[in-house]
Amino acid sequence: MDSYIWGLILVGTLATFSTRALPFVLLAPFATHPLLQFLGRYLPPVMMVLLAVYAGADLVKVVATPTAIVAATLCTALLQWYLRNPLFSIFLGTLVYGLLG
Repeated sequence: MDSYIWGLILVGTLATFSTRALPFVLLAPFATHPLLQFLGRYLPPVMMVLLAVYAGADLVKVVATPTAIVAATLCTALLQWYLRNPLFSIFLGTLVYGLLG
């Protein structure tokens, strides 16, 4: 029974690692291509904005006062812009939301 579980963990680990590493291995020859450099630079911030808008729009429907959402979002954005520390920014933004919400 234990070997079966360890086998499942091993297969899952190898599958996860290979699917994460495969794009880097296959696209390594094209790393200097302008399109990949553009996507690598601008796609992560765009995705974060889309996720924030999506989550915020959903929260406005659920929470009675959107003031907490706006304050926490502004706090997180300003701290991230000023300090450039995602963990600290997200933690304090969540704390502000918890205190006001």
